[in-house]
Amino acid sequence: MALKSRAPDRLGRFTSHHRLATPVSPWERLKIGAGTPPILTKHGWLIVYHGVSELPVAGGGHPLCYSAGLMVLSKQHPRLIRYRSVQPVLTPMLPEERDGTVANVVFPTGIDRRDDLGKPDRLNVYYGMADNRIGVARLDLPEQILAGAVADAPEATV
Repeated sequence: MALKSRAPDRLGRFTSHHRLATPVSPWERLKIGAGTPPILTKHGWLIVYHGVSELPVAGGGHPLCYSAGLMVLSKQHPRLIRYRSVQPVLTPMLPEERDGTVANVVFPTGIDRRDDLGKPDRLNVYYGMADNRIGVARLDLPEQILAGAVADAPEATV
């Protein structure tokens, strides 16, 4: 029995694309990419994203390092970056993050606010460890975010 193809659903099409961020700090110099879904915090929309840099390697080995950083986007205007990590907040340090299918990788993919503990400023971040394990790291949000973190200029609107 042949299946009939259906017309694409209009609700499933993206209609707006824009650049949010490009690499600016040394730890994300080679590339950056999305990570966790945004989660609304008292500071704005928090994203834990990944950045890639080269490692100085003597005698071979994996030359890349995947680390994680934070971005806080404006609650009202999520295209506006209010804060961005100058340094990574999570780097491959544990043996399980340094040795595996792909060495030197922490790759954030999930986030969970710990309201169940009565701690809305405590977050669990789930991440890939060297592409063969799953880790979880605790992130406690500070009372205030620091000003002056590096962020690239917003995209010019035409």
